[in-house]
Amino acid sequence: MVSVIPIEVVGMAVPVPGEAPLMLLREPEGARRWLAIMIGYGEAEALVRAREQIALPRPGTIELLGDVLAAFGQGLAAVELTEVRDGIFYADLVLASGTRVSARPSDAVALGLRQGAPISVAEEVLDVASVQLEVEQETEGPAVDALDADAEVARFRAELDDLRPEDFGDPE
Repeated sequence: MVSVIPIEVVGMAVPVPGEAPLMLLREPEGARRWLAIMIGYGEAEALVRAREQIALPRPGTIELLGDVLAAFGQGLAAVELTEVRDGIFYADLVLASGTRVSARPSDAVALGLRQGAPISVAEEVLDVASVQLEVEQETEGPAVDALDADAEVARFRAELDDLRPEDFGDPE
């Protein structure tokens, strides 16, 4: 059995205008390691809508997927970020029946936020792809911790700039 650790969705960051957004995730306790996963702009928009529980007049893809699951009597039990291979992150939707469905992390996390499902990450993913940051001045709430602390985000970006493909380990 793979050991999984709860993770919180801190928010989004666009390190440099014109570059892909980063989905920022953080281990809420313990080492408080961070994951930054590059996603597309459409996925970032869906993630922000899910995080803020913003409803559209017509369902987007994430909302539609939730509706389809409900129509088939399935709930979303959990979201798990399962691995990182060749710099690409993978996730599973864990349905109430126990069935696992592979998904892009951005879609899985957005659906998890919409459905109120717990989101976790495999310990192995944190071991190979996370960075650790010290937040000097914490206040309540995950968004305030990360997004209002410009110096912390800059340090985090510097950590990301120093990463090389070989830092993620051998996929075998």
